[in-house]
Amino acid sequence: MEKELPELNSRLRKIIDTQTDGNVSRFADLIGFSQQKVNRLFTIDTRTEKFPTVTIDIVSKITEMFVNINPDWLLNGKGEMYRNQNTKYAENVTIENGNGNGNENGTKPNMQKKLPYQVNPYILRTDSKKENQIIPLYNMEASAGLVQLLDNHSDQKPIDFISIPNLPNCDGALFVTGDSMYPLLKSGDIIAYKQVKDIENDIFWGEMYLISIDVGDEELVTVKYVQKSEKDGHIKLVSQNKNHQDKDVKISKIRALALVKASIRYNMMT
Repeated sequence: MEKELPELNSRLRKIIDTQTDGNVSRFADLIGFSQQKVNRLFTIDTRTEKFPTVTIDIVSKITEMFVNINPDWLLNGKGEMYRNQNTKYAENVTIENGNGNGNENGTKPNMQKKLPYQVNPYILRTDSKKENQIIPLYNMEASAGLVQLLDNHSDQKPIDFISIPNLPNCDGALFVTGDSMYPLLKSGDIIAYKQVKDIENDIFWGEMYLISIDVGDEELVTVKYVQKSEKDGHIKLVSQNKNHQDKDVKISKIRALALVKASIRYNMMT
């Protein structure tokens, strides 16, 4: 008996059939992957006797190239296939400019509409916004720490996905723990981040970072503003919460660093 395709693979097949008339080669060229890699997603792996998993890099490219495809339908089978039949992503997100006075266009949000969550983007002048992107949400504990997560994104299994328009390019997202950045960030908020690979040379001073610090044999992960330190070879970590003191840390003690690109807070609905 022939095995059925997994639901995600099946939806991918539908996209190929409708967007490129079933032409796998053309579809593969559009998303920047080999035809062989795409074809494998519809062929049972003889070693595992299962169909290969559709990876997040393929999903991200699909939503980038085919902007009419509804990401929630692609990932979860929810809603309609096309965005113009499901305006969830346009209507249910408030993007504020950081001061709570309005959205990025300078207009007041419609306060009569109950919004499930709000987004605060932290955008640099050098950033370019992506109209559509799928951001994987990870469980850091399941990834054995921030270092392992950032170094092995492709090997990590997300616990969920976030689709928010007009954010800078992000590598992933995590839940916030602790109160060092309160009230800007609360425990349970989500931060979307972009990994910094050259820690010594690519820091934007004064911006907010997700940081892994070597403390003895343990990894301390925190979210802080990073400022210049008066001590050579150090950076200064500054909290939003004034009950937390500033701390100078040796750059050599930083095991991983990621620039916070956005924070997401779910509103409590009554």
